[in-house]
Parts: sequence; structure tokens; C-alpha cells
Amino acid sequence: MSRFTLPRDIYYGKGCLEELKNLKGKKAIVVVGGGSMKKQGFLERTVDYLKQAGMEVKLFEGVEPDPSVETVMKGAKVMQEFEPDWIVSIGGGSPIDAAKAMWAFYEYPDTTFEELCIPFNFPELRTKAKFVGIPSTSGTATEVTAFSVITDYAKGIKYPLADFNITPDVAIVDPDLVANLPANQVAYTGMDALTHAIEAYVSTLHSCFTDPLAMEAIEIVNKDLLDSYKGKEAARENVHYGQCLAGMAFSNALLGIVHSMAHKTGAAFSTGHITHGLANAMYLPYVIKYNAKNGEALKRYAFIAKRLGLSGESDTELMEALCERIQEMNKELSIPSTLKDFGIVETEFKEKVGEISVNAVADACTGSNPREIDPETMEKLFIAIYYGEEVNF
Repeated sequence: MSRFTLPRDIYYGKGCLEELKNLKGKKAIVVVGGGSMKKQGFLERTVDYLKQAGMEVKLFEGVEPDPSVETVMKGAKVMQEFEPDWIVSIGGGSPIDAAKAMWAFYEYPDTTFEELCIPFNFPELRTKAKFVGIPSTSGTATEVTAFSVITDYAKGIKYPLADFNITPDVAIVDPDLVANLPANQVAYTGMDALTHAIEAYVSTLHSCFTDPLAMEAIEIVNKDLLDSYKGKEAARENVHYGQCLAGMAFSNALLGIVHSMAHKTGAAFSTGHITHGLANAMYLPYVIKYNAKNGEALKRYAFIAKRLGLSGESDTELMEALCERIQEMNKELSIPSTLKDFGIVETEFKEKVGEISVNAVADACTGSNPREIDPETMEKLFIAIYYGEEVNF
């Protein structure tokens, strides 16, 4: 038996943030990141709509990019004191991810972070609160997924938390919130969405329910991301919906080693934090070539290429055309093609790549990758990405 889980309600379209005033409850805590939502007026509107719904509202502000375990525990303590029956998180993937983890500790103060790190090991939620996710970027799709990524900075590792319990009850996908996104965020989050969709499509857990969502997302991002990057409003709105479709797909089909690698390298190097979407974009073509040694994965990559109108006389040529298309997009979006080009110092890379490879193989996303991998092979793959070498193993 398989399972397919989505939020109960997904509201989309310009201005749909207003739907907050129709929630039923007594208290709402709003979890938010930096100042962009406040500067643009969306935080004030969120609070106003919740108050129109008759709720007492409390803010938890300042969730950092790639939220830490410490931030999660602080937020959970605030929730335990305030006792909300709605948790509303607005912003990029970081505040929504953090709020999901806070939710678990709010309802179960005695649980441990280590317990939550075990995939699909969360306790039963909604004993105290329900959850609303409102994305202000077009990539993570955490507003519709069963995932959260939390960083342990002391260890330099990102932990993907996974459980259907943390799928939000309500998602509000309002394109007004992404109208003024900086171009680099459009690039990184858009390529994150493309990676979500492609990995979901070739995952060992893909299904007839997830495939249409993944393919539609791939086609939307391929068609509209570059125009969205250039600031075209209609394309920006389409990508915002496309990333949501990708999220619905991968929340149920899961992901692969592109994400395993990105999770374990984002905070690993002292010479520069590797933004999650940028890492995915950089790693994706190399991983496709690695996975294509699996016959079924090769066929599915070739099918993606055909749907995108790419040319090739064989499945291998079509797969290579897909890689070339991704590399072309990366170039247009000013995303480097290698870890060396990104700026990771060679001596530090060589010093850490072995341990990073072990951690990446152990990541929760590795299990649904279409081709198996061990730490030694993972290290070879990282080396190929660092130097821009061909993946022929």
C-alpha cells in the first residue's frame, strides 16, 4: 500500500492571503524570517487578517536562513507559553521549515531532536494546533510538503525531517508575495523547484499520482523561469504555482542524492555557505549522468527531454540534452558549474570530502534515489563536481 498526502486546502491566486480572515480559532502565532515580509507590508496584512478572524496574535520573528536547532527550540518555548491553536508561517522555506519543527516540540515538549531526525517518526500532531504555510519564494514548496530542513551548525550538517504529520493543513500560494523577489533568489529557488520535480519523477517511489505533478512542474519551470528571472510578472506567477506542484510530487515520491549532497554541503565549508537551490542546480546535471547508468532512470530522463522538446536519437542522447539544457539555464542564471568555480578552497574540499560523502549517503533522501551509491562512489561524484569532470562511473 502507498500513500498520497496533501494539505486539506490550497488557496492560490493574487490576493489569496486574505483567506486568513476565514480561519476559525482563538490564538495564532505567526513565525516569520527577516524583514522583507514586514517591509513589503505582508506581515502587517497577515496579522490584520488573523485579527479579523477574531484571534489573538503573537509574532515570532527573526528566523534565520537555514534555521538552526537553537531557533527551533526558542520558538517552541514561545508556543508552549502562548498556546496557539493556529501556527501561521510566512516567508521563505526557512521560517516555514522552522515552524514545522517548533510545532512538534510545542505539542510534545519531551521529544528530542534526535527522535525527529528518524524519518517518519514524528508523534501525532494537531493535538494543540493546526498549521498554515505561506511561501514568499518559489522553490522549497514546504507549504505543501511533509519535510523540514533544520541545520546543526556545530556539526555543519543539515537534517531533513520527514513525516506526513508536518504536512500543513492550509497552503496559501499568493503570487503577490514573490513579485519583488531579488533575481538571485528567483534563480536559486526556481532551480530548487526543477530539481524537486526531476528527482520526484525518477524516484523509486514515483507513482501515477506524482508523475503528472512532477512533469507539469518541469515544463513550467523550463518555460518560465528565465522570464521570471528577468522580472516578467506572468512568468513569476507561473513559476510560483509550478514550484507548488513540484512540492506535491516530491512530498509523496521523495527525492534523491542531489538533495542528499546539498544537505550535507550547505554549511560544511568555511569559505562560503552554499545556498540550497544553488547547490541543487550545480549538482543536478552530474547526478543525472550518474543515475542514467540505471536503465529505468535513463528512460525517464529521456522522456523528460522529449516533453521539453529536446533532440536526441537515443535515450542517452536525450539524457545528455537534458543535462545541457540544465547547464544552459544555470549559465543564464549566473550559477557556477563546479564547486571550484563557486569558491570552495581545494585544500578544505580534500580535507572534508570523505566525511561529507559518508554523511550524504546516510541522508534520508538517498534511499529513494534510482541508483544505489556508497561513500566511496559518492566521493568520486563530489570530486567530479568540484573539478567539472565527466561522470562515467
